Parts: sequence; structure tokens; C-alpha cells
Amino acid sequence: MAEHAPPSPTPLIELDGVRKTYNAGLPSEAEVLHGLSLRVNAGEFTALMGPSGSGKSTLLHILGLLERMTAGSYRLRGEAVQDLDDTELTMRRRLMLGFVFQFHHLLPAFTALENVTMPALMAEGRVGPKQLAHARELLDAVGLSRAMDKRPSELSGGMQQRVAIARALVMAPPLVLADEPTGNLDTASSDEVFALLRRMHAERGVSFVVVTHDLRLAARCDRLVALVDGQIARDELVAPSPLSAPAVDAG
Repeated sequence: MAEHAPPSPTPLIELDGVRKTYNAGLPSEAEVLHGLSLRVNAGEFTALMGPSGSGKSTLLHILGLLERMTAGSYRLRGEAVQDLDDTELTMRRRLMLGFVFQFHHLLPAFTALENVTMPALMAEGRVGPKQLAHARELLDAVGLSRAMDKRPSELSGGMQQRVAIARALVMAPPLVLADEPTGNLDTASSDEVFALLRRMHAERGVSFVVVTHDLRLAARCDRLVALVDGQIARDELVAPSPLSAPAVDAG
């Protein structure tokens, strides 16, 4: 009996013919993405690179359901999200996506633990015992077991970014989008935070798309996608160079 190849997995992300135009119909009209297509499978750790103005931020905003495309299709776990209304997009964003930004955007009046539980509060209107326990577990996993009750002003930049990583994971999303997550850190803290992202990817099976200008960090990803002038100019698998994981009790 002939053997059949296993079916290909459904991509986590499917973009087809995506275009994004700003100021449509005006003299200042500008198309930023030009018919871009991209597949990202579950479990991938992808670096997204490109010069300023290449469309990286626009693409990340579309992936994060923060902006709508002008044309094309976007399927997230097989669902055509471009057909959803704003309320439905908000719910998908809260439940299926985590975000880590260059600046952590922690709420200064709240503790590290309260900041991590904020997505659960936004999504469900309350923080139950299960979500609270999960937030504590995540802060312990990122090395902040002794800093849960500290406010952002009491934490270093690297520690604040670790809180942001825990916050991105608290709803157990299948995909985390990270926009220059180490861009505001020194080299040592940058290596620590990036190693932590890789460890969360390995241990929790979360997919990552990471925008970075740092070739040294991009070389530690599994896949490199480069944009030039709103189109994919390079898309290749890479053999990640080693990066040791940070200590888990530095809080």
C-alpha cells in the first residue's frame, strides 16, 4: 500500500495579496504594502526585518488586528478575520494575541502582578483565582517571584520588559507579536530578554513574530522575513545561534 504524506498543518497566519493604503483618494495617497503574502505555521519563531519605511510596523499592526488592510485576506487559525466587525476583532485580539513593545507600557500605579492580570480584567471584567495563579506562575517563570508587588518605577528596564512578557502570555495566546522588544535595553539586558522569549517559545509552544533591527538577535530566530518597499524580499529558515537562557530568580 502506498504511503501518503501527512496533511500539511493549517497555518497560524495566512496573508494573501495584502495591500495597505493610507489617505486613499487624496493627493497624499500612499500604498505601504503591495500585495504581500505570508504564511506562518504554529510553533515558529520568526524575525521580521527591514529598513525604516519598509512596512514592518504596518504589517505588524495588521497581524495584531490593530489596523485593517485595504485589500487582500488574512486568516488567523483558519478564520477570515477581515470579515469580522470591530467588536469581534477586539475579542480575537484579547484572546489570541499577545503583544510586547519596545517600551513596556506598564501602568505605573499598579504592581507587576496587577499589570500582568490586566488582559484578563479587560477580557472578562474580573480576575479570578485561576487567572491570578497563572499570573503569579508567569512572573515566577520570568524570574520575578520576589518583585510581584513592586511598581514599574521600582524595577529596572529589563525587569519591566519581563513583566511585559508575562503580561503578553497571561491569556495563553497562540501568537505573540513583539515590536523591537529589546530596542530600549543595553546589550546584557537585551540578551537576557531575548533568551527569555526563546525559552517561553520552547516551553509553552507559543509562536512569535519579532520585529528587530538587530542582526545578532535575528540570527537567533528560526526564520527570517525581510521587507523592502512593502514587499517580502527575503524569507528563509535559519539555524539559530545559541543563546543561553537567563536565570529565573533574578527578581
